[in-house]
Amino acid sequence: MVESKLLNLQKQEQEQSGEKTGSDDFDSPWHALLEKNAVNIEDLEKNFKIDEKKLKEVISVYPMFVNSYYFSLIKEKSDAIYRQCIPSKEELHDNLEDDPLLEELQSPVPNLIHRYPDRVLFLISNKCAMYCRFCTRKRKVGKLFIIKRMDIERGIRYISEHKEIRDVILSGGDPLMLEDNELENIIKRIYAIQHIEIIRIGTRVPCTLPQRITPKLCSMLKKYHPLYINTHFNHPDEITDEAEDACNMLANAGIPLGNQTVLLKGINDKPEIMKKLVKKLLEIRVKPYYIYQCDMVKGVNQFRTSIETGLKIIKALRGFTSGMAVPHYVIDTPGGKIPLLPEYVVRKDKKKIILKDYKGNIYDYIECC
Repeated sequence: MVESKLLNLQKQEQEQSGEKTGSDDFDSPWHALLEKNAVNIEDLEKNFKIDEKKLKEVISVYPMFVNSYYFSLIKEKSDAIYRQCIPSKEELHDNLEDDPLLEELQSPVPNLIHRYPDRVLFLISNKCAMYCRFCTRKRKVGKLFIIKRMDIERGIRYISEHKEIRDVILSGGDPLMLEDNELENIIKRIYAIQHIEIIRIGTRVPCTLPQRITPKLCSMLKKYHPLYINTHFNHPDEITDEAEDACNMLANAGIPLGNQTVLLKGINDKPEIMKKLVKKLLEIRVKPYYIYQCDMVKGVNQFRTSIETGLKIIKALRGFTSGMAVPHYVIDTPGGKIPLLPEYVVRKDKKKIILKDYKGNIYDYIECC
């Protein structure tokens, strides 16, 4: 299997060797958008009435970074986009844990988390296009979170030495914040490991900085199939023309796209909002994959909803729209993701199971044995 993978890769590289790669990476529009950021208090004061003293206090603990593209999506103060990227005083007032999922304890080497039997999460970038205020790695983002070349080497070595690993998820930070050649160097080496069957990339870039998705990037990524991307849209207003173009470009490169949404109070915790989101995702060729119950992370308590809120959303989706649009609703734990479902089983005995459909109708299913 690995020989055919590498032969196919060599063939593609030969075919593309004569292609023009365009201007230098550092001249591309996405770099310019990152330089124009809203990290300064003055930038916020120009547009919104803010408590400068309180904002500075929050930023000193949990830094702020918002690129100019994502900042431009804000329609008014405290809307769904604003709340995801602009700090609030609530971030400083909870007693939750920095690392409730115990990622640090499940890292046999730095920045690699081995929680499940056959897959690992490999943090390869310490940068993000925007600092989400609800981030599960709030303890790291924007702080002294450094990924050294030595860490990458140790991670790749660990993967190659553990033959039970068949699936590698690249995360961070955001992997797509690496330059194309840096990213390809890591992917290519993992791809060449004989027991690795698939590579996945977890990225919010198609949402927060869609300009990063370029023909050159897609041309590089498609050499390493089977490769999957899970992105992260939380609200319909994030699905812009630019985001659609980015997702279509990735899909046209043969990359299956999934979406992982976090359930957030005051942002997407209404069934009608989530229904609009999942439908729009399918329109841009992204399969709704997960709705996460917000993690119990220090600094994000203001975003947490009740479990019942999430179950009502799933109940409002299942049956009322296509099954492709219904994601798994899960709680992430130190032991892994646990799915949650509304109660569709009314009763079960030795001969039959009594079920309730999405409209509340009752049906019997007779057991076969």
